Amino acid sequence: MFHPRHWLTWFGYGVFWLIVQLLPYPLLMKLGRALGRLMQKLLKKRADIADRNLQLCFPQMSDSERQQLVDRNFESAGMAVIETGIAWWWPDRRIQKLCHYEGMENLPKEQGGDQGIVFLSMHFQTLEMGARLYSNTYAGIGFYRPNKNPIIEFFQYRGRSRGKTYLIDKRDIKLAVKQLRKGHRLWYAPDQDYGRRSSIFVPFFAVQDAPTIPATSNLAKLGKAKVMIFVQSRLPNNKGYQLTLSPALDNFPSDDLVADTTRINQLIEAEILKQPEEYMWMHRRFKTRPDPEQPSYY
Repeated sequence: MFHPRHWLTWFGYGVFWLIVQLLPYPLLMKLGRALGRLMQKLLKKRADIADRNLQLCFPQMSDSERQQLVDRNFESAGMAVIETGIAWWWPDRRIQKLCHYEGMENLPKEQGGDQGIVFLSMHFQTLEMGARLYSNTYAGIGFYRPNKNPIIEFFQYRGRSRGKTYLIDKRDIKLAVKQLRKGHRLWYAPDQDYGRRSSIFVPFFAVQDAPTIPATSNLAKLGKAKVMIFVQSRLPNNKGYQLTLSPALDNFPSDDLVADTTRINQLIEAEILKQPEEYMWMHRRFKTRPDPEQPSYY
């Protein structure tokens, strides 16, 4: 980890840490938006993917409307880079000034009760802040994919396991089910393309054959857990962030895996429409087609 080939990475993280610690929050957000505009110019392939995803999901959207949303999405992505440093390195007292909560009365007072909870989340660019807002006050478990770069992994693991959160490998479904049966709370986001082997094909916005993992239903069923929507969002005028928890879903899971997965996608759609500029449109959400011979959307 301290090999000379990693020195530049260490230096970069050191500069990033200083910026995040020394600058006031409004200036950090302004810096993030500027960074996002630069990213849009440099990451043209990601900009094309975001534009294509919006074409597929919202065919009624005009070219100018779509371009405006892509522009705002990249500004949001730049802010998310800065927010990652805030989430990982700011002390609790400073983070708490940005925290706003809604729906926390839906949580049992203590983790480890009779029934576990699957927090149904989604890949908004603010997800690092959502994890920190939650773990600042409440206990829970997060799925986690280790990074191959040892320096990034060092900072990522330490940052994400702050507070009352601990992490498990995203491939360890058996452990996740075991923890749910003990009454624990598990953060989970099923809204990316994880390949043909793991997916079924159900509608997502205007795409009728979106590859979607049915694991939300499976986790709830095997873990005997209830499911609550877990969403974080930015507040206007640099007022911070709101973490919202819904009441537990009724009649979920059912005996119909396709119906359950379709329902989950519909719930995710509703949350995205509230803050579309903060969603990770740069991910190739529809790269897997039902028929391998079908042309790629990208």
